[in-house]
Amino acid sequence: MKASIGLLFGIAGSLMAAGCQTPQKASGARPTVEVSADETPEWQGVANEQDAERIASLDAAWREALAAAGKQAAGEGELLDPKAALARPAPSPGSYMCRLIRFGSAKPREPEYQAFKPFFCHVGVNGDQLSITKQTGTERPAGYLWDDVNKRRMIFLGSLALGNEDAPLSYGEDPARDMAGIFERIGPLRYRLVVPRPRGTAKLDVIELVPAPVQSE
Repeated sequence: MKASIGLLFGIAGSLMAAGCQTPQKASGARPTVEVSADETPEWQGVANEQDAERIASLDAAWREALAAAGKQAAGEGELLDPKAALARPAPSPGSYMCRLIRFGSAKPREPEYQAFKPFFCHVGVNGDQLSITKQTGTERPAGYLWDDVNKRRMIFLGSLALGNEDAPLSYGEDPARDMAGIFERIGPLRYRLVVPRPRGTAKLDVIELVPAPVQSE
């Protein structure tokens, strides 16, 4: 009996001693959690304030344009659907047939909705960046495509060549010529470049791009 009591006191003493001990710090480096900040897309450091605001106002520009056009815009399907953008917007380099639809008049006495005849444009590569150039006409936009946080679109920043000029000015060289817009894929091998509130009083320019037919020799 004494042995049993002594054993109980011994166990209790061991437990009390263990409870009074100061916890030891774990050896080794303490684990840390790394939190990466969202990267600012490169195009935001290139675009001027006015063009950044135009891009930000795209949704409102779509609403105004479609409301003004009414039934005239019917029948274009995904081309004039603001929510038609698909994943993987980057186009393949090459020659394209392009078509411009303009909402709102850019000049006095122009109609509120215009669908122009197709023209040739070209998607090129400069280093690791894609470019778009309209090859014919008196007004020839040209510029580069930039990646965006929204992976369903790319940002277009460019300039406008006029008349017999050999090449457009670089973006930012003449703010009156600068252009900014959104490039999206809207179907298999079908793309669009949307320019909100372009120069003048137009509300929206939409340029459709589809690969040009291969001409046999």
